[in-house]
Amino acid sequence: MKGSTRKNNFVLIHGAWHGGWVWRSVAEELIARGHRVVAPTMTGLGERHHLLASVTSLDVNIADIVNVIEAEELNDVVLVGHSYGGLVASGVADRIPHALRKLVFLDSLLVENGQCAFDILPASVVDERMASVRASGQSLGMPVNGLKGTGIPDDHPRADWVRRRLTPHPLATYTTPLVLEHPLGNRLPCTYVHCANPSYDTLAPVRERVRSQHPGWGWESIDTGHDAMVLAPTLLADLLERLAAASQP
Repeated sequence: MKGSTRKNNFVLIHGAWHGGWVWRSVAEELIARGHRVVAPTMTGLGERHHLLASVTSLDVNIADIVNVIEAEELNDVVLVGHSYGGLVASGVADRIPHALRKLVFLDSLLVENGQCAFDILPASVVDERMASVRASGQSLGMPVNGLKGTGIPDDHPRADWVRRRLTPHPLATYTTPLVLEHPLGNRLPCTYVHCANPSYDTLAPVRERVRSQHPGWGWESIDTGHDAMVLAPTLLADLLERLAAASQP
């Protein structure tokens, strides 16, 4: 929604194997429109990959985002969680709902209280990822598997840019449960965004659960692949701005 007069505070949470860097083009778009944008890199990933051993649970990454919001003294935040970042956004909403206005789950992985990511992913995906950990000779991180699952074709202009920046993802974030004291979303306005072209089949069970168990949530589809912030940054910025405007009091 270009031309919106209300300026928003966006906090953008990246997905597995990525870092805050992946949001660069979307952040530039939103900042150019007058919004404030924070896109932190979580512990153990991106430029903080040297801290991989510090990530002992999903709670570490949740604390990363909570601490950024509190340190930057942000409020009325539109919190966007992409892929794995949906788990983190869920935890942040559970802990500091007073700082948030809306949750946007962008092609997100979602679980309920007491579940871990591997509990709801297809068994074949879990087996593949655990096999890659064993083959790597270490037990802390899931190795990078190129652009698989990103929806980014090998010949895309930014394929090499993404490939160079991917780092192993902390395994503990997928094997430890999400602990919630409130219902998922903590009664905040929530919208799930399906990146539908191509659709990421690994998340099909999540999308089915959102449709059946969270009928009060908003639902959007965007005509791009899983890493929408790389593939269609302007289209995604337009959508985020529209969703933020729709949630204004």
